[in-house]
Amino acid sequence: MLVLSCSNITKTYVIDTILDSLSFTVEDGDKIGVIGLNGSGKTTLFNILSGEIQQDSGDIYIQKDIKIGYLKQHTKIESNKTVFDECLEVFLPLIKMEENLRTLEHEISSESANGTTERLNILMDEYAHMSEKFLSLNGYGYKSEIKGILKGLGFNEEDMEKGVNVLSGGQKSRLSLAKLLLEKPDILLLDEPTNHLDIEAIDWLEKFLKDYKGAALIISHDRYFLDNVVNRIFHIENLKLNIYNTNYTNFMTRRKKELEIYKKHFEDQQKEIKRQEEIISRFMNYGGSRYIKQAQSRQKILDKMKIMTKPTDQKKTRIRFEPRIKSGRDVLRVESLEKSFGEFKLLKDINFNIYRGEKVGLIGANGIGKTTLFKIILGQIPKDNGNINIGHHVVSGYFDQEMKSLNLDKTIIDEIWDENPTFDHYQIRTILSQFMFIGDDIFKEISDLSGGEKGRLSLLKLMLSNANFLLMDEPTNHLDIDSKEVLEEAILDYDGTLFVISHDRYFLNRVTDKILDLTSEGIKEYLGNYNYYLEKKNELLYVEDEDDGKTKTQIKLEKRREKELEKEERAKRKKISDVEKRIAEEECKLEELDNLLCDPLIYEIPEKIVELTKKREKIQLQLDDLYGEWISLTEA
Repeated sequence: MLVLSCSNITKTYVIDTILDSLSFTVEDGDKIGVIGLNGSGKTTLFNILSGEIQQDSGDIYIQKDIKIGYLKQHTKIESNKTVFDECLEVFLPLIKMEENLRTLEHEISSESANGTTERLNILMDEYAHMSEKFLSLNGYGYKSEIKGILKGLGFNEEDMEKGVNVLSGGQKSRLSLAKLLLEKPDILLLDEPTNHLDIEAIDWLEKFLKDYKGAALIISHDRYFLDNVVNRIFHIENLKLNIYNTNYTNFMTRRKKELEIYKKHFEDQQKEIKRQEEIISRFMNYGGSRYIKQAQSRQKILDKMKIMTKPTDQKKTRIRFEPRIKSGRDVLRVESLEKSFGEFKLLKDINFNIYRGEKVGLIGANGIGKTTLFKIILGQIPKDNGNINIGHHVVSGYFDQEMKSLNLDKTIIDEIWDENPTFDHYQIRTILSQFMFIGDDIFKEISDLSGGEKGRLSLLKLMLSNANFLLMDEPTNHLDIDSKEVLEEAILDYDGTLFVISHDRYFLNRVTDKILDLTSEGIKEYLGNYNYYLEKKNELLYVEDEDDGKTKTQIKLEKRREKELEKEERAKRKKISDVEKRIAEEECKLEELDNLLCDPLIYEIPEKIVELTKKREKIQLQLDDLYGEWISLTEA
């Protein structure tokens, strides 16, 4: 079923055309990835579809009663409520309906005792209709629904009772996403929904969106996410929109073939134009009316020719991270590291080694301490206990996801030139152009740059540092897909050592050869890329140096631990099974009551209606608790 149709949508700001004659349709259930370079008009399109701005020309058809929900990339949510109560705002009509049902129950009870039959029948009919609607809107289960979505997006029970105003920017973004998903709009517009999610939360969101009954248009630079969720790609390039009915990887395969064909046609056309211009020039030089007429005739044909746009090949943009000196074999050794903030122990028993040439990915839940670990290694914050040993001739370079190293009061050119005063003007311009800062762009103030532009500038500063040990905290967060691929190529060619925090699974798959999974219990090491980690994450891996063999005592301890884990897992499975049985029993009771409440004869006995309704509410509350317990057990 068609839910949205756009025809010839055009948008211009002053003299700059952003979108030119975009046409497309969206079917119910479509999951569409909207991709393109930063600044190509993706967010502008979403703003038009959501009604925040108007198109200059073109038509938009939205089916009657269709609700559109829009998650912006940068959301500001201010509230004195708790996280859970803020989500309850979504269900205010349902909560009001519940209050009305309670009021009706009291009125029915009063009328039953000393009222008229006519008035009682009116109240009973109203109560029956309202109860049916309340039930169809999941009136007895919305609190469990809130908890399920908040947990899926990375909030724990304690977080739900926190005030909204004390949340970090990333947590507020997750809360905005949770509220939007709870609203269940017919069309979701999601602008970078994975930016502030850890890997587990992204996995949950992927499953949620795949099962979502409505349509979703998703702007995302997360290629792994796009592959797992979308069935169509809208690619915006050169003001136009091209549609591909496939996922991201297949789109890229087709796109590369199309670019090769387009490039060949462009080169052929350029050759033909050059040939015609040479003939025209020769005829004009010959003189004489006959030759001049032929030259003019050919010029008219040339003027009417539709000139193809020169294909842009982002792959030609090359950046290189070049170490000034070679480090020793042992780059970093961390032993028994601990860090607490007041009573809260964030890091405990952290042990790992990084060796020259390794490309190591650090993953873990949001708030688990990844960035804190980086800052301790760099000496920016003190550790409580443990040892950190930096190897010989190790020169560190740090990419901060908040990009605090940039001076917002400077221009782009000054930010680079002040730290590299030996460069001349030509060298500075050449380097900046490699990072797509061209022409007058280099005189922009950093405070006016987009997140992607700041990210590119921070990467440039890191490249010029000549470090042989790169620590990068979410380097792909604000980069478009083409820029990510350029960065990946640079890292693959890098001769130094990499330690990177990232939730970009596609990126981790391409560039890493070791994964460190940070948990509340310490760090687990996986000697492979992200796909290897997925395969092995449920296994206990103890990686030892080649010279260090395991003692019998160590083997016994490992076996004992494995048995304890198996015992705990059996106990957990039994608990889950018991809870599921109790859920089934309560659901049977609920079904019996619903059948009774559907019997028209029961409405002749008002007291019985109120009694059964109250009994149903009690069972529903028990079910909510059981569902909550089941969610806690299955996610633990």
